Amino acid sequence: MTRLFATTAALALLAAPAMAQPTNQQAAPPMEHSGMDRPDMDHSQMDHSQMDHSKMDMGEMDEMPGMTHAGHAMSQGALGSYAMTREASGTSWQPDASTHEGLHLMYGPWMVMAHATIDGVYSWQDGPRGDDKGFVSGMIMSSARREIGDHGTLQFRAMLSPDPFMGKRGYPELLATGETADGVTPLVDRQHPHDLFMELSGAYAYRLTEKDSVFLYAGLPGEPAFGPPAFMHRASIMDSPEAPISHHWLDSTHIVFGVVTAGYVHDNWKVEASRFRGREPDEHRFDIEHATLDSTALRLSYNPTANWSLQASWADVKSPEQLDPDTDVRKWSASAIYTVPFGADGWWSTTAAWGRRSAEHQDLDAFALESAVRLNPAWTVFGRAERIDTDELVFTGGHHGPTFTVGKVSLGAVRDFPVSEHVSVGLGGLYAVNFVPGELKALYGRSEPGGAMGFVRLKLH
Repeated sequence: MTRLFATTAALALLAAPAMAQPTNQQAAPPMEHSGMDRPDMDHSQMDHSQMDHSKMDMGEMDEMPGMTHAGHAMSQGALGSYAMTREASGTSWQPDASTHEGLHLMYGPWMVMAHATIDGVYSWQDGPRGDDKGFVSGMIMSSARREIGDHGTLQFRAMLSPDPFMGKRGYPELLATGETADGVTPLVDRQHPHDLFMELSGAYAYRLTEKDSVFLYAGLPGEPAFGPPAFMHRASIMDSPEAPISHHWLDSTHIVFGVVTAGYVHDNWKVEASRFRGREPDEHRFDIEHATLDSTALRLSYNPTANWSLQASWADVKSPEQLDPDTDVRKWSASAIYTVPFGADGWWSTTAAWGRRSAEHQDLDAFALESAVRLNPAWTVFGRAERIDTDELVFTGGHHGPTFTVGKVSLGAVRDFPVSEHVSVGLGGLYAVNFVPGELKALYGRSEPGGAMGFVRLKLH
C-alpha cells in the first residue's frame, strides 16, 4: 500500500494548483436567443444575437436588459434563489462556478434543457480476475421547468442510460463490487450497469423571501439526500467512463426506486431529509420497481463561496442488498468540491470525499480524491485516487468474507472534436493501477494489477 499513498499524494499535488486559484467566478459567454418567444421578456430591449443558451452562467442573465421578475426567477436554481449552475444530480449542490453544458431552449413559459453523453468503451483488466469487453455507457438527460405564480417553480427531470444493453454482468473493473447479475451470485471485479431509467422526477419549490425557499422532490427512480453529486455529474471526474470503486460508499443511492425529499434553503445553506427505498435495483434493468419508502437520509450543504461546495450526510438504509436481505446499513459521507476557471476557456475542479458503511458492528471506510482540468475546449485531463475497506472481494459460503484495504489510481485524457455548434466527438483513454494486499496477490496475479479503457464519446452540449 506504500505506493498507493505515494501515488495518491502525487494526485493531490496535481489538484493543488486548483486550490491556489483566485475565487472569482468564471464569466459566462453571451447568451444566444433560441428562437422561442418569452412573454415575460421585452424583446425590443434585447439583442437576440447576444444570447447563447448552450452554455449559460445564469448569473449573467440577471443583468440582461428587459428581464422581468419571471425572467429573473428563471435565471435561478429550480429549488432556491441561487445560480442555476449550483444544481447537480438529484437535489445535490456543486460550486456556483461550475458550467452548465446543456442545450437550453424556451417553449412558452417552459425552459427546457437537454444534455447527452454516450461512450463507446473498451475495457481491459489484467490478471486472473481480469477480463476485457466492449460496451456502451452514458446518459441522456432532459428537464423542463416553469414558474408557478410569483413564488413557485415546478420542474420535471428525466435521465436514461444505455447501460442495460451491455448485459446484466456489466463491464470488467478490478476491485469493483456490488449488486448481482442473476439474483444468486454477487458481481465482483465487475461494475454493474445502471437501469434504463436513472431518474424520473418532479420538484416544486416555493420562495419565501429573496434568500429563503422550501422544496419537495419526488422520484421513481430518483436520488435521496445523501452524498456528493453522483460521479457522472461531478466535473472532477465526469469525463472518465470508469465508475469509482467507492461508488457504494458515496453515491450509489443516486438511482433508487422511490424517494421523497423535503428541504429548506437559506442563502448558501441547505438542509434536507429523504425517505426512500433502501433496496438496490435488481438485475432486471429495463423495468421500474415498486417503491417502498423504508429508509431515511439527512444532508446539510453549504456553499461558502462561488468556488466551494461542502456537504455532510447520513443515511439509515434498510436491506440494501438483494443477496443479504437481513442486513441494514448505516452510511455517513462528507465531501468538498472546489472549482475555478482555468485559462481563457477552461476550468479546474477537484473533489475530496469520505464515506462510511456500518453494518453488523463493522465500519468500512472509503476515501476518494478526484481532479480534472479542461485545458481548453478540446482537451480535458482527469485523475482519481481511491482507498476502500471492503469485505466483498472474497465470499465464503455465500456471505461476505474477510475485510481488506485496497486502492486504485487512474489517469486519463479526452480530446474533443466539434461536429456542429452543439455536438462533439471525443477520443479518450485512461490507465489504472490497482493495489491489493499480500493476502490477495494470488487471486489477482500480483499486488498491483493494471487496467485500461479506451473510448469514443458523442456529446450534446
